[in-house]
Amino acid sequence: MSTLAKPNHIGRKISRIRELRDMKQEALAQALGTNQQAISILENSETIDDEKLAPIAKALGVSLEALKNFSDEAAINYFNSFTDNSAGTFNNHCAFNPLDKLMESIEENKKLYERLVQAEKEKVEFLEKILKDK
Repeated sequence: MSTLAKPNHIGRKISRIRELRDMKQEALAQALGTNQQAISILENSETIDDEKLAPIAKALGVSLEALKNFSDEAAINYFNSFTDNSAGTFNNHCAFNPLDKLMESIEENKKLYERLVQAEKEKVEFLEKILKDK
């Protein structure tokens, strides 16, 4: 049983990073000044020159080294290394009083409603005037 190493398929890495970034081929193509078909060809390429890879890496928001060394396993390990320390802690340091903001928004809503009612009254008066003139 021989274990052959998987080829370092750079096109698949580009495709995977693009998908992880929730980016469509069209968006990447636009960022690179090309078309979707060219991106499809790139993603099917096993090797790509560094000169072509640099702008692709930049468009994907990663370094050239990160693009070359990308692997799904490394990405999973990276995201699994995060721990959520927020449970049970309340680090809510507001620079304002939320209740004051709520009351301000209620007052603004009242003013908007009053202006809306006034505009409707003016519209009704205008329409009544038109009907009387006929």
